Amino acid sequence: MASPQTLFDTGIWYALALWPALHTAVSNSWGGPSSTDKRDWFAGAVSELFPALPPALGLATIPASVDLDDLGSVLLQVMQDEFECNVEDDSEVEVALTILRLRKGLEEGNDSEARTLEHRWRNRGAMKSDIKIIDNGPQEEMDEEDFEGFSDDEEMGGVDVDMSDAPALVETERPAKKEKPKPQVDDDGFTSVPVRRKR
Repeated sequence: MASPQTLFDTGIWYALALWPALHTAVSNSWGGPSSTDKRDWFAGAVSELFPALPPALGLATIPASVDLDDLGSVLLQVMQDEFECNVEDDSEVEVALTILRLRKGLEEGNDSEARTLEHRWRNRGAMKSDIKIIDNGPQEEMDEEDFEGFSDDEEMGGVDVDMSDAPALVETERPAKKEKPKPQVDDDGFTSVPVRRKR
């Protein structure tokens, strides 16, 4: 059986690898060509926030002094700094909770969270975020001043299109409009309005 520290280290790796935001960032190389290595480094960096666990389950440990807010902040900061990914869906909270549950369980001699994470990783199938995102670079917004001086030809890519070869429009006969019935005035001066029928 693996040592508690090894279970903790691999459990962190599983928790991070199962995080859709990080999975998407790594799959799309947002951290550059070494995105996979950065994910592995990320797991080690998170592990180093905590004191080392004893060599066997059930032995006395130094309690972790990392809280949920601190860990969530670290996760967000690394995603921003290393993967240029601004996570705004609060998913870092669930990842941080998972890591803290893993740590607490191992401190108490319980490795069930570590086994659960490994099981989730092995049975993950295709993750919802198995998508490639194509980044066309930064998109600049243009205001009205940017359009001043453009002619219609420039807006069409500088191409002057000859429309003389275009087919002529053909007139089609429209159905004749029905004349509206005229209101009828009776002897008492009341006007009867004809009822329209639904088609």
